[in-house]
Amino acid sequence: MSNNKSTDGIWKVISASSLGTLIEWYDFYIFGSLAVVISTKFFPSDNPTAAFLSTLATFAAGFVVRPFGALFFGRLGDIIGRKYTFMATLLLMGGATFVIGCVPSYETIGFLAPFLVLILRLLQGLALGGEYGGAATYVAEHSPVGERGYWTSWIQTTATVGLFVSLMVILITRTMLSPESFDEWGWRVPFWVSILMVFVSYLIRKNMHESPEFAKAKAEGKTSKNPLKESFGNTYNLKFVLLALFGAAMGQGVIWYTGQFYAMSFLKTVMFVESNQVDTLLGAALLIGTPFFVVFGWLSDKIGRKSIMMAGMLLGILSYRFIYQSMYDVTDVKKKTEIVEKTTLVPSIKEKAGKVDSLYTTTKEFTDGTKLVEVKTVHLKDGKAAIDEKTGKAKIDTKTTKTIPNGDIMTLVFFIFVQVIFVTMVYGPIAAFLVEMFPVNIRYTSMSLPYHVGNGIFGGLLPAISTYLVTNAKNNGDPTFYLEGLWYPIIIASISFIIGMVYINTKKNIHE
Repeated sequence: MSNNKSTDGIWKVISASSLGTLIEWYDFYIFGSLAVVISTKFFPSDNPTAAFLSTLATFAAGFVVRPFGALFFGRLGDIIGRKYTFMATLLLMGGATFVIGCVPSYETIGFLAPFLVLILRLLQGLALGGEYGGAATYVAEHSPVGERGYWTSWIQTTATVGLFVSLMVILITRTMLSPESFDEWGWRVPFWVSILMVFVSYLIRKNMHESPEFAKAKAEGKTSKNPLKESFGNTYNLKFVLLALFGAAMGQGVIWYTGQFYAMSFLKTVMFVESNQVDTLLGAALLIGTPFFVVFGWLSDKIGRKSIMMAGMLLGILSYRFIYQSMYDVTDVKKKTEIVEKTTLVPSIKEKAGKVDSLYTTTKEFTDGTKLVEVKTVHLKDGKAAIDEKTGKAKIDTKTTKTIPNGDIMTLVFFIFVQVIFVTMVYGPIAAFLVEMFPVNIRYTSMSLPYHVGNGIFGGLLPAISTYLVTNAKNNGDPTFYLEGLWYPIIIASISFIIGMVYINTKKNIHE
């Protein structure tokens, strides 16, 4: 308990703020969690790799517009208040997410499908751009000075918990439905479920009061009339905005997305681990690691924000290639012993939407319990293999799925957990760090922009850029192609680490 401010009622504030923010992150991330499935629904199916990259690009688009949401809603939050602004973002996010689950597939409405999804994804990004800054500022302004790291770290858990909940809802839906039903319509259920959670959160949030610091500033006539001009037109404040972005938020963004989203994409699309197993092991690592957001938030009140955030970045920079090499080796069938007599090859024919494909399903089992299923699809035209105009060769798609034993699962949980620890180190203290850099009258706007540029632009583009680097390296015959995507987060985090270490001095840059 602090002498400066009572913590009575702060748990109610945190619960209401966290629940809404958690739901917004859930809404935002089910798109990424279902990227592999969505790529087959809203994009042309004749080129699976291009469809997946297009899905990642659409996913990234939601991140790219987050800074614009930060500017628009940040301005409103500094003028009319924190509470009403993030009420609006909650409803916008929930509505856009629900409608994504209702958009007809590419086969039904053609190119209108990806266009509608892109528009809805942009609305999601705008909403999240306004939500996080409001929630973090709201909790910080209810928190006792000297304890902001601890109390705001509860908001920091919501992004990871939202991802965890999205994985669990998807996993439950997959379990309750057959693979065919989930692929046909069941993938829409997690989008529909969000509208119920948004309604509950709305009922809780509408009874909240405005933050005491903002209410006091408003009563004294000290609120900003032009937050954008005061935040970015003022050279002195702009210096802190840029320092917050390049010295902290940019590095934090790539560490966050590497440890969670890139890890998930890597497991599914490079290591070919079965989706349910990926969701389960990632969920387990997130569940174990999430309490450390609060641990490092609390610790930042004791020893400072900078040292913890910089240490998290440095650990990621130095260890990512080793971690991902080790993860890849765990399921590499070249290092396992095949039970040759159990290998089967089953040919079959598939008809869909008037097209006929010839399938060749190869199943292999290994002595450690690993099972590999490889489905080669030969596209037929007039009874013969269709020819790819670009390569002049038969159009053949190969889909590989590995079901791995419990020992491998536990090993991968450990490697993901280690990455989650890096995430909690950089992300746990950053809300308090950003809030304390700026004065009350322009805080919502000033802290939201660097956060969402760092996370939305530098972090959000990571899956698409890294997947492109991996694909390009693979096409060029690089034997370690699966590690090339890591250069992006390593370079960005290194730049941020150097700037942060040289220029950030939290003792000089605090507005209490």
